[in-house]
Amino acid sequence: MTTSRMNPKVDGFLRMAKNWKEEFEELRKIVLDCELTEDIKWMHPCYTFQGKNIVLIHGFKDYCALLFHKGALLKDDHGILIQQTENVQAARQIRFTSVQEIDEMQLILKAYIDEAIEVEKAGLQVDFKKNTEYIIPEELQNKFVEIPDLKTAFEALTPGRQNAYIFHFSEPKQSKTRESRIEKYLPHILNGKGLKD
Repeated sequence: MTTSRMNPKVDGFLRMAKNWKEEFEELRKIVLDCELTEDIKWMHPCYTFQGKNIVLIHGFKDYCALLFHKGALLKDDHGILIQQTENVQAARQIRFTSVQEIDEMQLILKAYIDEAIEVEKAGLQVDFKKNTEYIIPEELQNKFVEIPDLKTAFEALTPGRQNAYIFHFSEPKQSKTRESRIEKYLPHILNGKGLKD
């Protein structure tokens, strides 16, 4: 591991880590051996190649993981990449529960990271579903008719924000609940804000 590539912000992240600290440190060594640039993004260690995100280290209650930003484009010869939820289109995780597991997979992990770098070098892009491929709930379509400015504001949002709203509004089984969710977020949409803004 080349210490010149180590970012002090990540040292701070590791000092504050309550869970998975040893696993994070082991993953860090492996990723830094792949000549990536280390930084903190989204409050986690993130590794880039020529400014492009390659992989992120993060932890959850039951596991820690390497998250490949364009994991959907990797071959996954070992069948170890996991799609976090059905709505995640590009990213894929490799999950761990021990340092031993990480050690045993070291060569495989480096091969996956190298492939992810090659994907970036080749300029490959994930073919995202367009939000038109998602079904806009009837209750939201009715609101668009009722409030034309809402439709304009909604269409001005980024595709990611539109999708987040569509998922959130479509989730409840009852129409009444879908309507109340839409009502709650009308001001957000009209102000150009996303679900979590």
